[in-house]
Amino acid sequence: MSTTLFSNPVEHEIWTTVRALNDAWTKGNPDGLLQYFHPKMLAITATDRHRLDGGPACVAAWKAFANNARIHFWKEIDPVIRVYGESAVVAYDFEMSFDMGGQTVNMGGRDMFLFVKENGKWWAVADQFSPYPA
Repeated sequence: MSTTLFSNPVEHEIWTTVRALNDAWTKGNPDGLLQYFHPKMLAITATDRHRLDGGPACVAAWKAFANNARIHFWKEIDPVIRVYGESAVVAYDFEMSFDMGGQTVNMGGRDMFLFVKENGKWWAVADQFSPYPA
């Protein structure tokens, strides 16, 4: 998805951050998430019973997935960004395909991030994602 989707400069900056974050874990550099995940980030995922607490825990979870899957593609769909001063909510649907455990999985779902701007940089401070309901 193009980073020129948003013409508002702040929304464009945030979307560029989201795209770089997703490229890091889907294209072989999950450790790069340390540049985007706030040290105090929280995440609720579809596969972890308990919330992930802290940027390092979130990076470890995304890295474990990326290391155990061969990702064929990832695509964000119909993103929306709402900016509230120095914070923003980003929501989008996604589609992806990956091999894991000898099977190819094609799935779609929803993702919602909360970002805050600290020291001139947008940081992911919360994420919740899930597959589409059955």
